[in-house]
Amino acid sequence: MKKVLTIAGSDCSGGAGIQADIKTITVHNMYAMSVITALTAQNTTGVSGVMEVTPEFIEKQMDMVCSDIYPDAVKIGMLANKDIIDIVEDKLKQYELKNIVLDPVMISTSGSKLLQDNAIDALITKLIPLATVITPNIPEAECLCGFPIRTKEEMQKAAEVIARHYSGSILIKGGHLEECSDDLLYEEGACHWYQQYKVSNPNTHGTGCTLSTAIACNLAAGRCIRDGVAAAKSYITGALEANLNLGKGSGPLNHCYRLA
Repeated sequence: MKKVLTIAGSDCSGGAGIQADIKTITVHNMYAMSVITALTAQNTTGVSGVMEVTPEFIEKQMDMVCSDIYPDAVKIGMLANKDIIDIVEDKLKQYELKNIVLDPVMISTSGSKLLQDNAIDALITKLIPLATVITPNIPEAECLCGFPIRTKEEMQKAAEVIARHYSGSILIKGGHLEECSDDLLYEEGACHWYQQYKVSNPNTHGTGCTLSTAIACNLAAGRCIRDGVAAAKSYITGALEANLNLGKGSGPLNHCYRLA
């Protein structure tokens, strides 16, 4: 059985973060492990509190996992602060972890900054270079490239700029575009577009977490990046089209729709 490690924050309401990741990994018939970086008090209507885990305890979690059940792939999500980023970087290098999918959680869907500036700098200079694939949404890609992105042409220009400082693959998610929802995979200087219609479902809580974890699962299974992204996008489209409707706000996906 393939093993996938998720390094991320907890969502007590179950729609995003560690909980979404574990569901996604399990549905892919893989063994899920987790290193929790923060506890959040949240639900479909918002976040009311965050309790960050100490870097020392994150180090203990990573040591216990990697020294015993070595992961075939790693997904990285919410990291909260620079000290956590530093220790995760150290452990990724120490254990020579591979198939790393980094969801650079810097900017919320509503545009709020989720990391302090020094943490963003550490994420860009220390963690992103270790990743196999990064999966920024458009606001996060804007943070990485330094200019606004409103069109597919600007998405491609952004990928080219980001690639000057990073040798891995870049998946810029196009959900914030007005003209379409197409995603761009920039890999070894080549662009590959995934055409995507907008699924008519307001319940999208946890889509970014779920997509990046599904990509990690596909890399663990031995798929190439292009095929792994395609399979992950197919999975998340099905989870949206299942039209689960829970909670009073933007509800979660149906991660288990394939089991119905």
